[in-house]
This record gives sequence, structure tokens and C-alpha cells, in this order.
Amino acid sequence: MHSRLRVVLADDHTMLLQAFRNLLRAHFEVIGAVGDGEALVSAASELRPDVIVADISMPGLTGLQAAERILAEHPQARIVFLTMNEDAGIAAQAFRVGAAGFVLKSDTATELVDAIDCVAAGDRYLSRRIAGGDVDALLAASARSTMATLTPREREVVRLLVAGNAMKQVASILGITARTVAFHKYRAMEALGVKTSSELIAVALKLNLL
Repeated sequence: MHSRLRVVLADDHTMLLQAFRNLLRAHFEVIGAVGDGEALVSAASELRPDVIVADISMPGLTGLQAAERILAEHPQARIVFLTMNEDAGIAAQAFRVGAAGFVLKSDTATELVDAIDCVAAGDRYLSRRIAGGDVDALLAASARSTMATLTPREREVVRLLVAGNAMKQVASILGITARTVAFHKYRAMEALGVKTSSELIAVALKLNLL
């Protein structure tokens, strides 16, 4: 199974990049290894790997920025972030931009191999050291934290939208213009890292905003 998976690596630390390359060669076909975000975007487009394993902190484009560009052009791309950063907020951001996996450099080599296999099979993988490895719990906790930072007006707009009101109805209820409702709605969407109204409502329902 492993030999069928084609992997591209990205890390700006040359020694680490070589070490990961040597490690993964025993399990996968490593078809490319690059040292910055721009090179990763190019490699992803040219080589079309099954899985990309990338650091988050890299010169030029960060791993997150590179992932956004790659996924915009190749939505089917499977990206695993391999990082020293144990911040749950960064992990949540990685999944929100479309990553399929998030592994720590302090995790075992077996966990990285498992993560690559997992995302190649269409699933998501999170280091057990973050939110117990539960992606949904991680994203829910992140959304709750972010929701608390919304302004009272943004929260009210979201609550009314979740209740089934159209933007014009929300504007009438709150005594503001539909354009102002749209402004608050999109500010809330941006904060929560969602791209559509349905995603916004789904997140708010999960948080029991009603």
C-alpha cells in the first residue's frame, strides 16, 4: 500500500528535510523535497503527489498560505502539516484552510506514517497531543473561542440568521440596513474561518447559539 503513495516534502531546514526524506523513503515514494512555500506550490502543480507533508513556518509563503494556493488550484490535494508548533489555534487554522492532517515533529515516526496513510484514504488526522487527536473537538473549541470574540451585534446577526431569518428580515428586526447586516455577517464568517452561509449556520448550530 505504502509504495503506491507519492509524497512531496517541504521544510526550510535542510537537515530535517533530508532526515524526513530518508525516513519516509522506507514507506512511500518521495517524489520531491523543497525548502519554501513558493517551491511547494510549484511542486504540487507539477508533480501532483498523493500527499504533501509541509512545515508551517517557511520563508516566502508560509505553509498555510501555500496550502491555500494549492487547494484553490487542486481541491483534491491532501496536505499534512508537520510542525513544532503545538498551538491548538494553529492546528484549527490548518484544518480550516483545508489541511487533512496535523502532526508534531516531536511525535513518533510511526505517527507520521499513519497520518499519511490516513489522509491518503480520505480521512483527517490530528496529533494525539492536541485535543486528544479529535479534529471535530478541536474545531468546535476553536469556534467557541472565536465566537466569544465577536461583537454583540455580530453575534446577534448570526443568531437571527441561524433562526431562519433572511438578511432583510434581520435588518428589519435590528433596525439597521441590509448592507450593515451583510457587513456583520461577513465579519463573523471571516472570524470563524467559514466561506459560506451554510457553513456559518452549521458552526453556530454546533455551538448551540440559539
